[in-house]
Amino acid sequence: MNNGPTAMNVLGITPARGGSKGVPRKNIKEIAGKPLIAWTIEAAKESKMIDRYVVSTEDEEIAEISREYGADVIDRPPELATDEATTLSVLKHAIEQIPCDIVVLLQATSPIRRPGLIDECIREFKDNEYDSLATGFVCKYTEYGKNNLRRQDIKGFFYDDGNIYVIKAGLIERGERFGEKIGRKVISRWENIEIDDEFDFWIAEKILQAR
Repeated sequence: MNNGPTAMNVLGITPARGGSKGVPRKNIKEIAGKPLIAWTIEAAKESKMIDRYVVSTEDEEIAEISREYGADVIDRPPELATDEATTLSVLKHAIEQIPCDIVVLLQATSPIRRPGLIDECIREFKDNEYDSLATGFVCKYTEYGKNNLRRQDIKGFFYDDGNIYVIKAGLIERGERFGEKIGRKVISRWENIEIDDEFDFWIAEKILQAR
């Protein structure tokens, strides 16, 4: 928990709607012995710097499972659970219910986080006074036929992997996501896994089982 006169209230949020196209009922599909969302809930509950953690969902089964694993639940309006609804709109709805200074977005589709990673991100965010911070990796992908550079000669760019985002609540309230001062935290390749389809699900399960 955060203490002291300069402490900022930190809210952890996992958006988890019932509809999923790539993997049906993905958020609660069993992976390595427990529902997918449980891995994120347990990681969030281990954080010493998140003051309160919630799951935002419109789905009764997801809500029930989330509560079983110790998460508070925010009832999400149906209009924020469509394919067209943005993550930003879901975060904005959450902080309207639970005011805070800092939002930590933890997506259920990124179940692999080493112990302490969440707090490392929050600490770096605070120490550097970032507007937002994201985990990710340096991507060196280029379109085939566009260049013939050796991989080691490609500078690359930082690609956010969907695992952890730390954002000033004030930005979200204004309908913004990034701000001017952005933190980029490179994490291990096995933590970069983001589940979009069955193949990703298979890979993530193998990693979780190996751990």
